[in-house]
Amino acid sequence: MDTLNPTAVSRRTAVLGLAGLALAGSSKAAAVNPATVPEPKRSKAGLYLEAKDVPAFIDANGGSAKVLFLDVRTRAEAMFVGMPTTVDALVPFVEVQELMSDWDPQRGAYKLEPMQDFVPEVSRRLQAKQLTRADTVVLMCRSGDRSGRAATRLTEDGYTKVYSVIDGFEGDLSAEGRRDVNGWRKAGLPWSYKLDKAKMYFAH
Repeated sequence: MDTLNPTAVSRRTAVLGLAGLALAGSSKAAAVNPATVPEPKRSKAGLYLEAKDVPAFIDANGGSAKVLFLDVRTRAEAMFVGMPTTVDALVPFVEVQELMSDWDPQRGAYKLEPMQDFVPEVSRRLQAKQLTRADTVVLMCRSGDRSGRAATRLTEDGYTKVYSVIDGFEGDLSAEGRRDVNGWRKAGLPWSYKLDKAKMYFAH
């Protein structure tokens, strides 16, 4: 009858235990408890990420070839505020009016209108990567509100794994009214004012 070396067994158990902890840690790093997400940022899918965890999450889910990562802010935001260099495309969920003639008192800004081309454009970008609505999609806006609504819109259209980045590109407002609390830029992730035309949205 074969016997196992107690030291070898102990080492093997320790290695397996550490591997399990590493996997659990990576899973927790990407997961955001839906109960902690503020109501305006919630989506029907109930899947959320923090900006700082997005790169590792994409790597853990097959890399950029298997995940569609979209910026859903307006074209003006991308042009004047900058854009993550690792997104696949800019697909605005809403846009300012062409003449910017109406004011939204609740937001204290020019009124935004829904983009009727949002779902078709996401579909075009998805097909360009040879992905389907069952594949993982990650959406980012300024601070998580619009990406939550955009995730709900895609879920209603049959997408099954749509994640919203709850702190977005610029992050939440601080007590002083500045967006320097969290978000993609605060996390030191790659972004640029220089835009790639191939990633930009143009009406079809």
